[in-house]
Amino acid sequence: MLSNRHLFKTATTGLSTNRSRTFLTIFGIVIGITAIMLVVSLGAGAQALILGQVQGLGTNTIAIIPGREPTGPSDVSSLYSDSLKEKDLTALENKANVPWLKLIMPTVISADSASFGSNAYQVNIFGATEIIADIFDMHLDSGSFWDQDDVLSRNSVVVLGSKVAQHLFDTENPIGQKIKVKSVNLKVVGVLAPTGGGSLFNFDNMIILPYTTTQSYILGTKYFNRIIIQSVTDDKVAVTADDIDRTLRESHNITDPTKDDFTVQTQQDLANRLSTITTSLTWFLVAVASIALFVGGVGIMNIMLVAVTERTREIGLRKALGATNGDILKQFLLEAVMLTVIGGLVGIFLGTLLAFIIALGLSKGLGVNWQFVFPWSGAILGVTVSAVIGLVFGGYPARKASKKSPIEALRYE
Repeated sequence: MLSNRHLFKTATTGLSTNRSRTFLTIFGIVIGITAIMLVVSLGAGAQALILGQVQGLGTNTIAIIPGREPTGPSDVSSLYSDSLKEKDLTALENKANVPWLKLIMPTVISADSASFGSNAYQVNIFGATEIIADIFDMHLDSGSFWDQDDVLSRNSVVVLGSKVAQHLFDTENPIGQKIKVKSVNLKVVGVLAPTGGGSLFNFDNMIILPYTTTQSYILGTKYFNRIIIQSVTDDKVAVTADDIDRTLRESHNITDPTKDDFTVQTQQDLANRLSTITTSLTWFLVAVASIALFVGGVGIMNIMLVAVTERTREIGLRKALGATNGDILKQFLLEAVMLTVIGGLVGIFLGTLLAFIIALGLSKGLGVNWQFVFPWSGAILGVTVSAVIGLVFGGYPARKASKKSPIEALRYE
């Protein structure tokens, strides 16, 4: 019976005999583990960015969405429901109905072309109330924001996103000028500071105007796309959401909750759903990347079979000197596991390095706070899977080597 130290030394010698073949053998494992590390790290970074943006709106923020929550393809049309109207806004503003309500803002969202002179630019239209600047932490680069009087009077005033101002006015000062949307002239009163796209909403490509103006002059509608509410404190979110459900059901004459034509969504709900989606997508991509590991495992099995054939005389000599079938089995299994584990460690290093470089590039290039996250789960998975692949795909060649007859092996040419 050979000692573990001797088995390790023998396996190392066997692998180092043909270094180029050893390198090519572990290459498939390196690619697979690198891909896994890259996907898991970037997935965690994307999840952190998205959840950070959601939480940036405030954990006490509640969104009311028209239509019931989709549970399947047949419910997609409910997303475009016109169920939220002025009467609902009035009912929700009543303190007797929602006593812990702090802020409420109806929103109307659309897209169209805005023009100034001969310049035109496709913009996202966001109609809201004056508190939008506080809720979304907006900062102006120039001018001022429109106020509550503009909302009540349906004034044709607008605040431009930075890219909108740049495309329509170039170097000209937009403040006081008038842009045109659907033949409606809108006076520019302010320009937002650039956000760099680091938000759930790309305000750089938006125009912000009173929702009353948007409904009356731009869209010709009388319903809302969203109603955003903030409770007085974080611990009142749940009770406020319940009050909203009850109030809207009374407003819509709904007695059966399964017939709701609206959805109340807290920031925690949204964060949990986004987290589930990003996690599921990440591990789906991990499963796809794992195909490379399977291919690498098959390559290792083929190479080990070749090695067993080449080293037939060596096997016979070791058996003649007293090595048992178990010793030979352990030796070749150890070689296979060493190949895959080395490939796994190299893959972890390369995957981590690439993930760090890409995260840095995304932060600089997109202007977002994309954090590098070391994927401990990916690293542990990589090492574990590498070892398992070595055992599984190295098992057959190792068993074949251990079963060789020492007399026939010594006669092998």
